[in-house]
Amino acid sequence: MTDVTDGVLHTLFRSDQGGHEQVVLCQDRASGLKAVIAIHSTALGPALGGTRFYPYATEEEAVADALNLARGMSYKNAMAGLGHGGGKAVIIGDPERIKTEELLLAYGRFVASLGGRYVTACDVGTFVADMDVVARVCPWTTGRSPENGGAGDSSVLTAYGVFQGMRASAQHLWGDPTLRGRRVGIAGVGKVGRHLVEHLLEDGAEVVITDVRPDAVHRVTEAHPEVAVAADTDALIRTEALDIYAPCALGGALNDESVPVLTAKVVCGAANNQLAHPGVEKDLADRGILYAPDYVVNAGGVIQVADELHGFDFDRCRAKAAKIFDTTLAIFARAKEDGIPPAAAADRIAEQRMAEARGR
Repeated sequence: MTDVTDGVLHTLFRSDQGGHEQVVLCQDRASGLKAVIAIHSTALGPALGGTRFYPYATEEEAVADALNLARGMSYKNAMAGLGHGGGKAVIIGDPERIKTEELLLAYGRFVASLGGRYVTACDVGTFVADMDVVARVCPWTTGRSPENGGAGDSSVLTAYGVFQGMRASAQHLWGDPTLRGRRVGIAGVGKVGRHLVEHLLEDGAEVVITDVRPDAVHRVTEAHPEVAVAADTDALIRTEALDIYAPCALGGALNDESVPVLTAKVVCGAANNQLAHPGVEKDLADRGILYAPDYVVNAGGVIQVADELHGFDFDRCRAKAAKIFDTTLAIFARAKEDGIPPAAAADRIAEQRMAEARGR
């Protein structure tokens, strides 16, 4: 990764990693900020995507993550029917150690310098309070608190959208959109996972959870003692009679080690980039496991933050997120018609929408 001087943007055009329009490397020595802003596409409108704050092992790893996440946002926004392209930002470092107001303001100035080509929001390691700080210097910020003109926590509608994806999966596979009596395993019960637990219990599902953070598990089991706990993710995916597996933590959950031992008949979760590499979607299909594409079912949050830019209305957003049920069913139907995995079907639909927008 090329070093950048204080307060200067170096813009890289990359055609070899997904056809991104722009990659911006940001550094502010005074605050300790090192960040990457990746814009994959603006065909459908300004790029929209969250800010991930994470202690990457290397700068190259951070760039790769930003590129992958930005591309995923293009597809997610296209499938959600939003007037936005895809972008993503990552801030390098442990947010528990280096996150400061000065650093967030420096980051906000970099985003603002793009003149609205990229609209930022929350992601792993960033929260509503952080977006309130960024918004002080950057008008292209969403995911803010209601006190500051925003919609608040987007994880509520993200979980609701995933729940709709699960209902669609149940409809497609079992002929009934209810999760009643189904055993659902959730890996990661943080911001989104814990809300997903609520929806599933209300619908009559049996829920098993795991998380690397004991406090996150305790928060759920304290509120819902009926929820079972698996020792770890490996134990969860091997759980007997598991109907649905919901990866709700970081990406890469579906890989050469996990797919062969999955007991679930459906994979539908909130995590981004669940497929560790190309070909995993075929491995799932070959095992008869129905995969609900992650960027389709977890779009509830981006629907919310996009709506915030136009004057947030929760009921309007919830109605849009409810349509994830129909979108997911349409993808399953397209996959069956074309004889391809659902992930490939979703990609085809999203790519068609972006291509049509570019041709206008």
